[in-house]
Amino acid sequence: MTPEQPAGMAPLATFGQRFLARAIDTVVLVAVVLLVSWAALGGSVTHQSDVSLGRRELVAVLGYVAYFAVEGAMTAARGQTLGKLALRIRAARLDDGGVPGPAGWLRAAVYVLPAVLSAVYIGPLFWLVNALWCTWDRPLRQCLHDKAARTVVVAAV
Repeated sequence: MTPEQPAGMAPLATFGQRFLARAIDTVVLVAVVLLVSWAALGGSVTHQSDVSLGRRELVAVLGYVAYFAVEGAMTAARGQTLGKLALRIRAARLDDGGVPGPAGWLRAAVYVLPAVLSAVYIGPLFWLVNALWCTWDRPLRQCLHDKAARTVVVAAV
């Protein structure tokens, strides 16, 4: 049985809205990683060859963990990241359209934490498949992180 959008729930967000919201969130991710890098490297950002591989990996992991904290907290509390706020869309529980609550943390984990495996190229491959999943998923246009958390992305009303 295919899940359907509950009656009375706001319309689903378009792929374009989701893409632009994620682009904004990616800018936020880069800013978080740069701030973590700056803090972890003692207030200076040096050329990669001047920093040991272990320290670079630690900075990357800390950056992703910080991004997970931001993504998880915002999605759990409001259903919106900064990108979703800007595009006037939000994540909603599939069963009743409510704010994700704890499911927001699961959604963020499935989205962000595979990036920790980026050293072996699993993270970027997962991100690509995850992001594109909503282009062929019907009828709810869910990405894999939506499916894991049982959420959909809808217009924020």
